[in-house]
Amino acid sequence: MDTPDMRLLWLLSQTFPNSESASTEIINLEAILSLPKGTEHFVADIHGEHEAFLHILRNASGNIKRKVNDLFEGSLPKEEMRDLCTLIYYPEKRLEMIEESTDEDISDFYARTLLQLIQVCRSVSSKYTRSKVRKALPSQFAYIIEELLHESPSDEDKEAYVRRIVETIVQTGQARNFIVAICNVIHKLSIDQLHILGDIFDRGPGAHIIMDYLLTRQNFDIQWGNHDALWMGAAAGCDACIAIVLRLSLRFANMATLEEGYGINLLPLATFAMETYADDPCERFLPIEQNRPDDKTTKQPNDLKRLRLIAQMHKAISVIQFKLEGRLVRQHPEWNIDRRGTLENINPKSGTYRFDGRDYPLLDTLFPTIDFADPYRLTAEEEDLMKRLHHSFRISEKLQKHIRCLFSHGSMYNICNSNLLFHASVPLNADGSLRQVTIDGKAYQGRELMQQIEIKMRVAFQHDTPHEQRLQARDFFWYLWCGPDSPLFDKSRMTTFERYFLANPATHHEEKGAYYQLREDPAVCTRILDSFGVSSLPIEGGGSRHIINGHVPVHASQGENPIKADGMLMVIDGGFAKAYHHTTGIAGYTLVYHSRGFQLIQHEPFTSTQEAVAKGTDIKSSTQIVEMMGRRIRVRDTDKGRQLEEQIKELRQLLHAYRHGLIKENAKR
Repeated sequence: MDTPDMRLLWLLSQTFPNSESASTEIINLEAILSLPKGTEHFVADIHGEHEAFLHILRNASGNIKRKVNDLFEGSLPKEEMRDLCTLIYYPEKRLEMIEESTDEDISDFYARTLLQLIQVCRSVSSKYTRSKVRKALPSQFAYIIEELLHESPSDEDKEAYVRRIVETIVQTGQARNFIVAICNVIHKLSIDQLHILGDIFDRGPGAHIIMDYLLTRQNFDIQWGNHDALWMGAAAGCDACIAIVLRLSLRFANMATLEEGYGINLLPLATFAMETYADDPCERFLPIEQNRPDDKTTKQPNDLKRLRLIAQMHKAISVIQFKLEGRLVRQHPEWNIDRRGTLENINPKSGTYRFDGRDYPLLDTLFPTIDFADPYRLTAEEEDLMKRLHHSFRISEKLQKHIRCLFSHGSMYNICNSNLLFHASVPLNADGSLRQVTIDGKAYQGRELMQQIEIKMRVAFQHDTPHEQRLQARDFFWYLWCGPDSPLFDKSRMTTFERYFLANPATHHEEKGAYYQLREDPAVCTRILDSFGVSSLPIEGGGSRHIINGHVPVHASQGENPIKADGMLMVIDGGFAKAYHHTTGIAGYTLVYHSRGFQLIQHEPFTSTQEAVAKGTDIKSSTQIVEMMGRRIRVRDTDKGRQLEEQIKELRQLLHAYRHGLIKENAKR
């Protein structure tokens, strides 16, 4: 036995004060090591589509439906199995609808449904210890639910016992509450660990709803995406990030997250935009889904007024964004963003814009707030507007709470069970070697680069660091959004201005970094995994290592395969955001990693929660087996298993210390 650390053993003895308690814990942990590994769920690029995201979690990417079919196929009609699934997904809403639609006594329905739900719950809880299942149970019903789960009605006496419990639940008026409770337990146990690979924010209307939901969960982690970093920068007070957040919200006509979610006051922006752009049609700035010429003929006058106001606000904040970005480029030459100087390239006399040595006609030449002798100076009105917006973001209690959640559960990358998780890329050179990126005068690459970026992001919110250092870290969020060597962007340039004002598509091109050109190569993926210290699981055959990321939508309709580099890399951004559906042809991927291996789930667009509850519609999904193991993966084989084995080792040392009198036992505890 290794020489024990007596200080560590003394601390451990405060929790396990005698031989009996230490032995019991060793037995418990050894039993856990033999269980199948829990199910990991990977989701990327949610982009505010809260209804689709929450539905996928409620149905566990179709896993609950599969379990219901396995349990009841042949004994229940398809319609009843579908209705049971809908009830599990949305118990409160579905029960309310059922209760309102019938005048008859529904006691039989309650009793029948409870027995069915107990079978489903027993199935999803089978790979967990009783202790873990008990922790997932609501305290007021824990004892009774546990009895129902662990009493298998295989003989006449047990069957009568279970049925009597169910009958009593119904008779005492607790059936509705029990059904909701059991459905929630099924949700919790169907997904053991949730991995979110970035971009919770922007485009869709419910990022704040997603964050509220995550605050109710325990086992989840987030790898920050570029849109998350943008909102983090806005919450830190970076004015350029604030302007971009507002511009994107207006571009997709999505003010719900800002106004309803975070209480951001948009009235000052609306007032400024209406006054400044009163005579400007702002046609280039109509919301993206309204940008088709035939839309105007189908809109009512009030809708047209609303769209015009959104377009005016959109243009107003876009011009302010370009000014603020120009300032940052000049303040931070060390970032080498030499293509972000936009406004000085405008020739107001000829109505043209110089891009890579050529002049292109501008699609919009109305710039009432730009002084072309000093194009990046904000007008007095713009300065006042930004102060108001800055204040609104900084004092939003809910936004700051959600950002704290991103920090407490998030990171630039994560390594879990031989899988390297990050949102977008690892900067590479053209030959596939790790690219060195300079931060604060020092060069970093690969894992060190990710770690240094994370440290810098956290500095912006640490009040015990020097003010100037915090301000520099605050501005760095904007670099992460559009910097050429940012692992969250990794493109040659961001052509926002050009996409708004120039017709020629050649000016819109953003050259992707080497990572995106080389990630199909297994040798490159191996080099990245090695550099991050990712090892294979200790199972027969050595297991496999993977890179899992999102960021760039997979164009499934064009035949693109999300599985790359001979299975070493999996890209799971299939386009949750509705704005991507017409180009990707699908509505997102999720990845499920259970004890048998990996399954990639491809999802079709989700209609709405209301339709799912009323009609029992589900997201249509197709499953692709990515990799299956020769045997079931046990907890012993996982990262958690290695931690538990260390705990067992320490407990055995404590047991040895008790038995040899090195530490005195406390028999009373």
